[in-house]
Amino acid sequence: MATKISWNNLNKAESFKELKSLKDAVSLKKVLKGASGAKRVAESTIPMGAGLTFNYAAKQVDKKTIAVFKKLVKEQQLLEKFEALYNGEVVNTGEKRMVLHHLTRGQLGNKVVADGADKREFYVAQQNAIADFAEKVHTGKITNEKGEKYTTVCQIGIGGSDLGPRAMYLALENWAKANKTFKMDAKFISNVDPDDAAAVLASIDIAKTIFILVSKSGTTLETLTNESFVKDAIKKAGLKVGKHMIAVTSETSPLAKNPDYMAAFFMDDYIGGRYSSTSAVGGAILSLAFGADVFAKFLKGAAQEDKLATEKDITKNPALMDALIGVYERNVLGYPSTAILPYSQALSRFPAHLQQLDMESNGKSVNRDGKNISYVTGPVICGEPGTNGQHSFYQLLHQGTNVIPLQLIAFQKKQCGKDVTIQGSTSQEKLSANVVAQIIAFACGKDDENPNKYFAGERPSSLIYGKQLTPESLGALLAHYENKVMFQGFVWNVNSFDQEGVQLGKVLAKTVLSGKMDGALKAFADLLIK
Repeated sequence: MATKISWNNLNKAESFKELKSLKDAVSLKKVLKGASGAKRVAESTIPMGAGLTFNYAAKQVDKKTIAVFKKLVKEQQLLEKFEALYNGEVVNTGEKRMVLHHLTRGQLGNKVVADGADKREFYVAQQNAIADFAEKVHTGKITNEKGEKYTTVCQIGIGGSDLGPRAMYLALENWAKANKTFKMDAKFISNVDPDDAAAVLASIDIAKTIFILVSKSGTTLETLTNESFVKDAIKKAGLKVGKHMIAVTSETSPLAKNPDYMAAFFMDDYIGGRYSSTSAVGGAILSLAFGADVFAKFLKGAAQEDKLATEKDITKNPALMDALIGVYERNVLGYPSTAILPYSQALSRFPAHLQQLDMESNGKSVNRDGKNISYVTGPVICGEPGTNGQHSFYQLLHQGTNVIPLQLIAFQKKQCGKDVTIQGSTSQEKLSANVVAQIIAFACGKDDENPNKYFAGERPSSLIYGKQLTPESLGALLAHYENKVMFQGFVWNVNSFDQEGVQLGKVLAKTVLSGKMDGALKAFADLLIK
């Protein structure tokens, strides 16, 4: 008999009250000193998928904290809720939908049937259709008007149709070139600002470009505006639109059987944009850019991490442990933000993707039933790659008035195979040395009689590390954060899978464009629209 699930606010949980009694954070200066510090690092390690590792030694938790975490997991039924999600129960209460992005990379539980189809089979069929199309493009079976091979692929989308796929492409571009799997350059058009589309179009040979229009409904204003911009450029170049555009959309969308598109691949309402990188939304551009085998490896890494997220022992479940530490930092220690700091230039846009993933999912002030909640939820997410960030905003992270928890991401090996030894160490070794130094500097600080040179320390950080950023490890990294955000949403009893907060501005923008406005709306419009 299935366990009955109760969706309760965090402040109703007895274990949360117990957790709040532990508000005197563990002193990082004390626990990381000497031999005991080395032991703590070893004991705070959790293996992740695809060879990655999560380490929370520099977080302000100890055995007492973790013991209460275990109680909170049981009381809030976090693992049971995850099981209900991947078995196809309707957990997106705002839109009354299932949440199925895990099925794009593997089957964790029961067969899920919707819209008259086995959804795992549906997602695999789309992956295979994209792989077949990509192979034909790469081998020249599909060519442009002159019989020439396409050399560039350009994605037109916004939000989750842009941020995730763009971040994944940039993460694997150098790896693909070094491993000789690079097939086509990829570009992205997202902003309705015409300068965005104009700059991209000026940088490519339109005659040798395939444009991917990504819109689930086929009605997104910004995306359709950019579609028109691109179609106009194609026509002005004397080319056929139907030779240069494909669509990623829903089966009921007006784009699905549009003669302007030489192919259409499908997504559905059960996968939100910010969770769509492992669906056709990411699959089309990544398969065209790097080959379908690379995309398959990316999915494999994500599937490995999803499997770990079902682990009942939280000391073996990296996403769940990361989520619980984040809740402790947000709701007990009162930290308002989290910084994501990848020490990998390939992950330059990964923090931007995680910003959407986390803040759009858990930036909520009402619970799943639409009732106001009395505690804080999702943190503000920010971040840039190190070591660049060290020379800019790390000043605030080290000596600012707010403590901002950190998550560092690092790899032992470079992607591109090129390096140089200067002053006795390689560039990669210098990069890794900075990661280690920053963790200890944030945690332990530095005493100094000069107040400007004094570092209080006690600034918590976690570390995700691996041998190299590859398709598999990137997939695992992505799934880790998706599952972390999901678990935190369960703890806070919010719906992490709708995004009403992005809708109001869209509606008002249409009102402005219609001209039917008055008061302050009209006054502001008069300032900008002539």
